Amino acid sequence: MAFAVERRNDFMKNIGFIGMGNMGLPMAINLVKKGNMSVTGFDIAEDKRKIFEKNGGVQVSNTDSIINSCDVIFLCLPTNDLVRLTIQQIIDKGRKGIVIVDLSSTSPNLIREMYSKSKPAGIDLLDSPVSGGVSGATAGTLAIMCGGDINVFEKVEPLLHYIGKTVTYMGSSGCGSVTKLANNMIVGCNIGAVCEALAFAVKAGLDPTTFYNAIKDGFAASAVLDSKAPKIISRNFEASARIAVHQKDLINALELAKELNVEIPLSKIILDYMNEMAKDGKENEDHCAIAKVYEKRMGVEIK
Repeated sequence: MAFAVERRNDFMKNIGFIGMGNMGLPMAINLVKKGNMSVTGFDIAEDKRKIFEKNGGVQVSNTDSIINSCDVIFLCLPTNDLVRLTIQQIIDKGRKGIVIVDLSSTSPNLIREMYSKSKPAGIDLLDSPVSGGVSGATAGTLAIMCGGDINVFEKVEPLLHYIGKTVTYMGSSGCGSVTKLANNMIVGCNIGAVCEALAFAVKAGLDPTTFYNAIKDGFAASAVLDSKAPKIISRNFEASARIAVHQKDLINALELAKELNVEIPLSKIILDYMNEMAKDGKENEDHCAIAKVYEKRMGVEIK
């Protein structure tokens, strides 16, 4: 962390943050507290802005002051449409030299489109999606995967170390977003495997907690197993990562796979199950709630 503090002084001081939801809020707070800097934040939810202010941030009721005064603007937004709209607003209203750091899980094609629009305006754009969930965002231990110009990455890298443990430059614009899609393909398929195995074990007469304890230190061990199996067994589907967000990532992955003329069948199955949950109005539950689809198929309840 001393590395980040040392290099930050050579860079820009006015930091903005747009989108302080479940993930964005703890990241913005870490910038304030770990970076010991002034951060101006906006979210449409007033309660989020108040929490940010209580933690030392400067809250504003719209994005105009951030766009007009900040040198680095972080985005953490839930949809491609909001990312497109916000970046376009910065291009239209902002000034040359602004760096946009998009922490959202944004489509690679959209990022590349907005990169090509921001460049002529003298505005730099980095796609810098994150992985690690709310717990990682709170602890400042996220994995951050970045795409864009290497010189821009090197300037903002010290700031990223306040919110992430691992910060990796992946290549040109869109490469960070592609990395996040592949990451979430792994996470989604891993969740599906955990759900399927738990439902199968219960159907075969095993106690799910005993089953989990028996395998958690073996070759099936994973961060997904340890974080999601207890949630499923306890019927706690409060979202640390919403189905709707993961659903969007898998849709983006399937669109890119189509462009690349390849198939990703396992991810397609997981998306189908997430779509089924969304159809039932459960898209705001944790992504491990797709266990309910496996339960329905097998006629069991994992508990």
